[in-house]
Amino acid sequence: MISRVVIIILDGLGVGALPDAYLYSDEGSNTLGNISRKIEGGLYLPEMEKMGLGNIISVEGVKPAIKPLSSFGKMSEISAGKDTITGHWEMAGLILEKPFPLYPEGFPNEIIDPFEEAIGKKVLGNKVASGTEIIEKLGEEHLSTGQPIVYTSADSVFQIAAHVAVVPIDLLYSWCNIARKLLKDQHAIGRVIARPFTGALGSFKRTSGRKDYPLMPFEKTILNILEKKGREVISVGKVYDIFGGSGITRSFTTQNNKEGILKITDVLGFYFEGLVFANLVDFDMIYGHRNDCEGYYEALKEFDYYLPLIRESLRKDDMLIITADHGCDPTNPGTDHTREYVPLMVYGGKCKKGVDLGTRESFTDVAATIADIFQVGELKNGKSFAHQVL
Repeated sequence: MISRVVIIILDGLGVGALPDAYLYSDEGSNTLGNISRKIEGGLYLPEMEKMGLGNIISVEGVKPAIKPLSSFGKMSEISAGKDTITGHWEMAGLILEKPFPLYPEGFPNEIIDPFEEAIGKKVLGNKVASGTEIIEKLGEEHLSTGQPIVYTSADSVFQIAAHVAVVPIDLLYSWCNIARKLLKDQHAIGRVIARPFTGALGSFKRTSGRKDYPLMPFEKTILNILEKKGREVISVGKVYDIFGGSGITRSFTTQNNKEGILKITDVLGFYFEGLVFANLVDFDMIYGHRNDCEGYYEALKEFDYYLPLIRESLRKDDMLIITADHGCDPTNPGTDHTREYVPLMVYGGKCKKGVDLGTRESFTDVAATIADIFQVGELKNGKSFAHQVL
């Protein structure tokens, strides 16, 4: 009997291009494999090696374990797209037929015009940009005009940046609410994000007041099902925002991977039955999107260092699932996510070791497995691997 399932998402850690990667111009992408070939001598990740990371794909420096501590495999993504929300929603049981809309040329007038009319101001920017770079570039004009800085990224996001001394944070949040209500139908963007910042010209700094306004899941997920059955569903990191809080009973925000890892271990000290769903975002946000192989490797080493602490924090009747939501290959010429398989490692005191779970047809197999473990009914999507690991 498993009483708790812990899912840790290593955000953006893909393990090879999916067969349809060419549709996304992602042929040859392999986040983990390509990083290992860029690092002289390969990767030193002894704890993940013990778990069976090198049994999933060939990784320079990471040998296949003779007796892996975990069962292992990789998962395909069925849903259209390669973004954060799509990956997490599929893992929770939902399959998206169409990808969330992207705006590589900026937002069209049919979005911007009604937004400007609603807030009574013109916007600055309206293009794909790094958040830190665009506030440095347009910050002076923003300070003098009070016009919000609007921008997007490789993700399906509508981001609004404003200086807290010019636009009070409650007003910024109200503008985000307006944008969220306007962005629907063919323009149903995954997330609207408030990006407040402070500081003087030339030394602007984002504040901790970031707030996400996600599109809500279109159907019930395994999170909602567990909540209804009286189980705890605890989120760590940005998982709460990805699901708009739907189906989540307790949540903990984090600022970086280390804080996320330590919060996971804290949560495992609580007494409860149910699910912990955690996202460690630094791999993707700080290193993958910035084509920083060395930084990505350092983040992997940090996770590897803390992995024994995570394992030691587990009860005997816990199951740990380590996976990812998409790829973000820093060796690719662009800075977008990449359409890839994701790793799958399943560990626990009552779980079998060394079982090759193969290539799963969909991320929804995770949701189906959780449903199977907690006996909450069969889901319409996914195939449980509980019988293979228990």
